[in-house]
Amino acid sequence: MRKPAWLRSHGAPWVRGAATPVFENPWIAVTTYAATAPTGAAATYGLVGFKNLAVAILPVFEDGTTVLVGQHRFPAGDYSWEIPEGGGPLDRDPLESARRELAEETGLQATEWREILRVQLSNSVTDERAVGYLATGLLAAADGARPDDTEALEQVRVPFREALAAAVDGHLQDALTVAMLLKAFYMAQQGLLAPAVSRAMLA
Repeated sequence: MRKPAWLRSHGAPWVRGAATPVFENPWIAVTTYAATAPTGAAATYGLVGFKNLAVAILPVFEDGTTVLVGQHRFPAGDYSWEIPEGGGPLDRDPLESARRELAEETGLQATEWREILRVQLSNSVTDERAVGYLATGLLAAADGARPDDTEALEQVRVPFREALAAAVDGHLQDALTVAMLLKAFYMAQQGLLAPAVSRAMLA
């Protein structure tokens, strides 16, 4: 689809001035900027910069089921069911990172990959970006799941429509999971996916 004419920039952009580093670790860097807003007003802006690109994978089996991963999340202090997700170096092909994350978290590999989503996550305070893939032609990986040392993961395999309903009802709250399920559902309804995949997902 061609980009609509109304999707264009208006007015002046933010202008970044002097930068003051606040905190840094292997995953993020927090920086405060002396900035000028689009209105011309002076502002102090705190930015959380991410050192990895987020990747999300929606695995869909031939029978229309998908896999969700459950884990405790530190920032929210609760338990979250999500599609397989992770991150990879900014200078690496995100598909390579997605393949690794799917294998590590679920013990699966896919023969067919399709990018279906690019999003900015919380773009008022972070520069984090994400890429999402639909993975089909699923097979068991040779060496099984290999979660990180800090990950205690559970898995559940459910019909795609059941996962979608859980997201719509607010039981799944991870932003990438909700966005990926809704985007995949839209694409299936509009005939933008392989017919067999669409039929399985919509059944």
